[in-house]
Amino acid sequence: MFHITAKSSNKKTGKIPVTTSGKQTCPDTCPLKESGCYAKYSHLGIHWNKVTAGERGTDWTGLCDAIEQLPAGQIWRHNQAGDLPHVNGSIDLLKVGQLANSNEGKRGFTYTHHKPTSHNINIVRFINDRGFTVNMSADNLNMADEYHRNGLPTVVILPADAPKVTTTPEQHKVVRCPADPERGITCESCGLCAKSKRDYIIGFPAHGTGKAKTEAVATGA
Repeated sequence: MFHITAKSSNKKTGKIPVTTSGKQTCPDTCPLKESGCYAKYSHLGIHWNKVTAGERGTDWTGLCDAIEQLPAGQIWRHNQAGDLPHVNGSIDLLKVGQLANSNEGKRGFTYTHHKPTSHNINIVRFINDRGFTVNMSADNLNMADEYHRNGLPTVVILPADAPKVTTTPEQHKVVRCPADPERGITCESCGLCAKSKRDYIIGFPAHGTGKAKTEAVATGA
């Protein structure tokens, strides 16, 4: 099941449409799947459980129809929880292609922790070229170098005390997510993650209930 919230109440995203995909979409290769995933906790965790259980939401066609109805130029986030649909770890080209079609004229963006096989990387490139931004989620700076070197929009986990700007081992620039609701900086006003063509990596400091696990992944501890 898949769910769309027309106007998010999350202070970090701002009042934009966001979607939630059932936990079945999350790949086993994600190091935060069992613990550390921020989406498992609080109100989002409750909502995610209900979507996963089929208690709320719609099917994939219903989700794509809802996205198609969004106004032109609308920025929206796919998967505040969940990942891209897949078959045994291989991203489903037909489904994400349908989503890209529905996103035409809009500014949809998302993240994926699917294993970077040649199949998955080719699909990510194809979808980005179609105007729907899929960011590759890196576990650490070395992995971020690999993704960025291959021309993929990349995000990476950072320690909680990471500076605003840092660099990877290969000297690629990493910009810490500037979200600051108190100053009015949200996904709605920022839009960095919705840009598929960029010469920097975006870093997300570890936070939330699973902060310790997330930091351990980021530092290789």
